[in-house]
Amino acid sequence: MTRNLNSSAEGIHLENKYGANNYHPIPVVISRGEGVYVWDVEGNRYYDFLSSYSAVNQGHCHPKIVNTLINQSKKLTLTSRAFYNDVLGIYEKYVTEYFGYEKVLPMNTGAEAVETAIKICRKWAYEQKGIAEGKASIIVCDNNFHGRTTTIISFSNDPEAHNQFGPYTPGFKRIPYNDIGSLQEVIEDESVAGFLVEPIQGEAGVIVPSDDYLKNAYNLCKTNNVLFIADEIQTGLARTGSLLAVCGKCSCQGDCERQDTYLKPDILILGKALSGGMYPVSAVLADSAVMDVIKPGQHGSTYGGNPLGSMVAIEALEILRKEKLAQNARKLGHIFRERMNALAEKSDILKLVRGRGLLNAIEINDSPDSDTAWNICLSLKDNGLLAKPTHGNIIRFAPPLVMTEEQLDECCRIIETTILSY
Repeated sequence: MTRNLNSSAEGIHLENKYGANNYHPIPVVISRGEGVYVWDVEGNRYYDFLSSYSAVNQGHCHPKIVNTLINQSKKLTLTSRAFYNDVLGIYEKYVTEYFGYEKVLPMNTGAEAVETAIKICRKWAYEQKGIAEGKASIIVCDNNFHGRTTTIISFSNDPEAHNQFGPYTPGFKRIPYNDIGSLQEVIEDESVAGFLVEPIQGEAGVIVPSDDYLKNAYNLCKTNNVLFIADEIQTGLARTGSLLAVCGKCSCQGDCERQDTYLKPDILILGKALSGGMYPVSAVLADSAVMDVIKPGQHGSTYGGNPLGSMVAIEALEILRKEKLAQNARKLGHIFRERMNALAEKSDILKLVRGRGLLNAIEINDSPDSDTAWNICLSLKDNGLLAKPTHGNIIRFAPPLVMTEEQLDECCRIIETTILSY
């Protein structure tokens, strides 16, 4: 039986009583979303400054994606990969051409896509690089976040994600992020098959590497016959001001930052905004020399490549291009950081501002063990803006990319008023 909530308090009570512990949410119960806004059960409107961790780059309930979902759901939703369907091939052609790859392996969630990339990398290592069976290793970075499956948390150094979930999956070497010397030390080991990296570490607090880090890491991978694997689940799809955080070209048609540092990962991992937050869709892209190591029956998913998700993904990607969301993210990101840096000069509580495009964070001048950032987010909620802390004293700001300059101005004023009250 279904029924509507009588209040936000009731919704919070029901989740606490019947749901397993999961995230630690801000106490707001959202019942509706449109564009950059969400409304709670009582009808209060908020700016969404988290975008479901960049899943709704195209804005909440984008009407074109909604219509695509409705129309396809009336026709065909799932066949499994036991049969062909009349949408998947069209989607595969579209998405590979969109990103400049030869092959795609469609999956559902971001963590599934990361697991898929790990399997492809290992199989490539044994069949193409000649590493002895069971000996392949993959380099990862400290403070990474690639998901919460058993294999992925095995190479996490976040105690909340890692501790007491062992035994852990072996085969990973962890090094400091944004430290090319550390990468050079371990990458020459002949057992190394791949380097898995977030172009910007989102969950760690929007940690932006030095301008030459990714380029140098990519070159080291090429020199040592190691696959460069980019996890763009949070950073990709226009969020950072270009189609991909490692790419200044592609659909932005020459109007992008950092074109001189264009990189093409050997394996590209996408998710979240690949469906505009409408339906779980993820993908792993690679050229045939890498992807073709996977043979029929060696990997798959019942829902992976389903016609509903495939059609939704096409529409979501079309919106990025037609509405020039990368360009908008770049423009508004500059404005946002200018405003926040000016705010930092007025307030001792604001320690640092960093980011790229509309993926930004402020660091609060207090201990990560304090509740200051949490309390600021509660005040932001009371003032009409939703954001959430990460790593204790960092607040991440990532609104939908359809935001206008006028809306951003109002949001900056909310943040400024809130911070200056502390």
